[in-house]
Amino acid sequence: MNECIFGMQKRDKEALRNCSVCLLKDLVVDELLIQTLVKDGILTQNMAESIMVQKTSQHRSFKLLLLLPKRGPRAFKSFCSALKETEQEHLCDLLTQEEEDIKTLLWQINLFYQPFFIFQISGSSLPYPTQEEFAPKRAKTLESMESSLDADSPINTPVLACSADFYLSHCQQSYRMNSSPRGSVLVISNINFDPHAAPELDPRKGGEVDDEVLRKLFTELDYSVNFHRDLTAQDMKMVIENFCRRPDHQKVDSCVVCLLSHGVDGAIYGTDGQQLALDWVFEAFDNAHCPLLQNKPKMFFIQACRGDEMDCGVEQIDGPARTFSPTCEQRDAGREEQGDADGRQRASTGRQRIKLPQRSDMICGFASLKGQRICTAAMRNTKKGSWFIQELNTALRLNARDTHLSDILVQVNKRIKEREGYAPGTAHHRCKEMSEFTSSLCKDLYLFPKYQPQC
Repeated sequence: MNECIFGMQKRDKEALRNCSVCLLKDLVVDELLIQTLVKDGILTQNMAESIMVQKTSQHRSFKLLLLLPKRGPRAFKSFCSALKETEQEHLCDLLTQEEEDIKTLLWQINLFYQPFFIFQISGSSLPYPTQEEFAPKRAKTLESMESSLDADSPINTPVLACSADFYLSHCQQSYRMNSSPRGSVLVISNINFDPHAAPELDPRKGGEVDDEVLRKLFTELDYSVNFHRDLTAQDMKMVIENFCRRPDHQKVDSCVVCLLSHGVDGAIYGTDGQQLALDWVFEAFDNAHCPLLQNKPKMFFIQACRGDEMDCGVEQIDGPARTFSPTCEQRDAGREEQGDADGRQRASTGRQRIKLPQRSDMICGFASLKGQRICTAAMRNTKKGSWFIQELNTALRLNARDTHLSDILVQVNKRIKEREGYAPGTAHHRCKEMSEFTSSLCKDLYLFPKYQPQC
């Protein structure tokens, strides 16, 4: 830690300063990034805590960027490594390219100044060149940064920000959404199943990708993310009950629940092969059992099969002849295998309170379709994650700034409809999937990303 007193190298400080606007806008400062810097000895635990207590993502970014230049010559390289670790390679590329440009510029300045230094030593009165003689460096655009992304990775474009004009013109007719954080997210992801208790349930390869996608997405949307992996059915029930009882629901404007596992119609599997009924999950968040979330939007996303049937698709009678869909999977497509009295009418000071339905203000996106005759399987790519989570991530990042959630899920349906599996020689080749959603929302639900009303 003693090296910190020497500070960061000048070119690294310049790179941070020149990229500060982009970093403040797009950087996701979460627990993983901060603890990576703590582990590298760049930040102390007290510094980490002082960053994470900041109310908004931008405030956390600002605090971190103030500290980094004072944390020694290794701080820049460690920060770039942490960006890669948290799948923010586009920001790492931006910083390292900026650093290389500064190195080149300093080398050019050194060459340019050297003759004048010699003349000064020999008594010449020639003036030093002025800064205006150097053309300003062109700012790096989003398009140039995107070209460096791994084509096999989920989309990593920063969540686009809502404008003040859009917020002011839509906030009155929509659910309140300006708390920071916006709410809490509960993610339960079952990837590995007990081979003795549930031998028929294979590991959900690619599930780790979905986990990281959801963590980054909702952190950037200013949610507090709570992750749990590989839980039995009973443990899932306990975690959900504890989450419902959290007192901080009272201070925030919404909540999100993501359940990723094998499933059947109406239930998902725990790692022990036992089922957790989805109707019980929805009941746990209803107006009687979770009063702190009354009149607040509750979002559910279920990545699981709802049956054994695979959708092999139907030929479009007026469609063009083709061997594969324009958006077919170019890698391996794998199928997912298998209240109390207070909630009733109450009287206060002789006047009856407004009654609410037992269940309202919920929206749930399902990765697969429930039909009258069949319940279909959900598709998952082992490198990119599940189709549904991929498309949900893309749609929210690009469109949440000016589109309410119901329309975003319609966009997800459209994209899922266009996809096909690509696995020649297997039953999964040219297979299809269809997502759907149900809603009891009573207003438009906008997330107003990265916008915080001025008090």
